[in-house]
Amino acid sequence: MQTFAAALKDEIRRLARKEIRSQISAIKRAIGQYRHDIARIKRQLAACQRLLDRADARAGRGPRASESEESPVQPRNRFSARSVRAQRRRLKLSAAEFGRLVGVSGQTIYQWEQGKSRPRKSQFAALVALRSIRRREALGRLEEKRSKRTAGTD
Repeated sequence: MQTFAAALKDEIRRLARKEIRSQISAIKRAIGQYRHDIARIKRQLAACQRLLDRADARAGRGPRASESEESPVQPRNRFSARSVRAQRRRLKLSAAEFGRLVGVSGQTIYQWEQGKSRPRKSQFAALVALRSIRRREALGRLEEKRSKRTAGTD
């Protein structure tokens, strides 16, 4: 009788796993479709927003109040570990130097570059601000920070 009970339990487990697998695959398909629909709706919303902004500009009105109250980091700016690495290499700075410009440690820069962590909003705003500077300006800012630091320790 023991083997019959064990065989029955094994069969029930097998059938339950098979049923769960079929249910999960249907749910995964639905999730994929929902994500596709959400992305399409977001694109449509962005296009409508651009049209509305153009119409406001033609009418001589500025941006709407909700847009002017937003943070300086625009939604089109995204964090990318590769971008941080490329930006640091473009400026030819060490991680410690780049970190001083952003206001973090060199180790934090390495963690961002490896995708192990992400910057806070204020740090991300500093990263976005650094995207538009050149090497000479970056070196000037570093020198300015060094002189402030040495002046503060005297």
